[in-house]
Amino acid sequence: MKVSTDKKKQIKELLTRGVNEVIKYKHLEKKLLSGKKLRVKLGIDPTSPNIHLGRAVSLLKLRDFQQLGHQVVFIVGDFTGVIGDTSDKEKERPMLSEEQVKKNMKDYVNQAAKILDIKKTEVYYNSQWLSKLDYKEITRQANQFSLGEFINRENIKKRLLKGSPVSLREVLYPLMQGYDSVFVRADVEIGGTDQRFNLLAGRTLQTYYKQEPQDVLMTNLIFGTDGRKMSSSWGNTINLTDCPNDMFGKVMSLADNLIIDYFEHSTRLPMEKVLEYKEQLEDKKINPRDIKIKLAYEIVKTYWGKEMAEKAQEFFVNIFQKKNLPQEILELRLADKKIIDVLVESNFVKSKSEARRLINQKGVEINGKVVTSTEEIVKSGSIIQKGKRHFLRVI
Repeated sequence: MKVSTDKKKQIKELLTRGVNEVIKYKHLEKKLLSGKKLRVKLGIDPTSPNIHLGRAVSLLKLRDFQQLGHQVVFIVGDFTGVIGDTSDKEKERPMLSEEQVKKNMKDYVNQAAKILDIKKTEVYYNSQWLSKLDYKEITRQANQFSLGEFINRENIKKRLLKGSPVSLREVLYPLMQGYDSVFVRADVEIGGTDQRFNLLAGRTLQTYYKQEPQDVLMTNLIFGTDGRKMSSSWGNTINLTDCPNDMFGKVMSLADNLIIDYFEHSTRLPMEKVLEYKEQLEDKKINPRDIKIKLAYEIVKTYWGKEMAEKAQEFFVNIFQKKNLPQEILELRLADKKIIDVLVESNFVKSKSEARRLINQKGVEINGKVVTSTEEIVKSGSIIQKGKRHFLRVI
């Protein structure tokens, strides 16, 4: 089968952009060039209510496969989410209740649909098959692995050396993720570099169940707003559910040295343009802030569309560069009340204790002046600002 130059270019970018490792590269490349329709799997555990940009790196890669005509499979780990994966953790992840996982995953498919063509996506919940396995089958699966393989994983080895506990539950998690691949008959599985052992477990179990072992594509991990790996447990995330203004503002708060990584991993701006920006930054031909504005625009456009991205950019420029107030400000009849009560009644905070913390951290302003007392009375016509992006006019 003759493959066009454009198709070869797409496949090369698929296998390299934001990719850390492919197992096995030549094998997968040959399959992609053959025109065979592959089943490409990605699973996400709903350990928090929001999918963030770190997880979206793999979702964007899944969409790349989808746009090349392959069948993508999105698995919501409602069973594995309860068990808990500690692949990227320095200590044991506590088990979640079924109720918490159910609450967390309520909007997961809708969030994934911001990236995937969900009508063409096979969506599964892995409790469908994992909850039906018995001890006999699980022990047969476990027999395919050695304990040495598990404890030689870097984070597990560190924990054991420190004397930290490692539960048998954690040993079983890779079997579950691996069996997901067996059930959906995956040809390819996508995951972050922290998932390497689990991804390879899929190959091992597929071989045991007489299936051709899946190829594996591992994406790089990206850093969050505080410079550490993006993680819901650290609160340093940019979520797909963040409103356009907040998403734009969070991107603008990133360190300058993350700009190119984010263009590569979190947008689909042509790499030629990304490399052009990289060269401009290295040669100091342009202010990093100007490139970061383009990055924030691209990311907001991906999840909210062009119109909302333009409005978010306009909002940011007016508020943070021109120091203007936004054109549309929420108005509430809360005049002549204490600032602590105004913050709670306007839903800027959830409680008075949160309001006190915010004020103590100098995170509230009235008419451009930092609030220092929870007892301050708010007069009619005052503009309250919480943080950098939230405004309220009191009437």
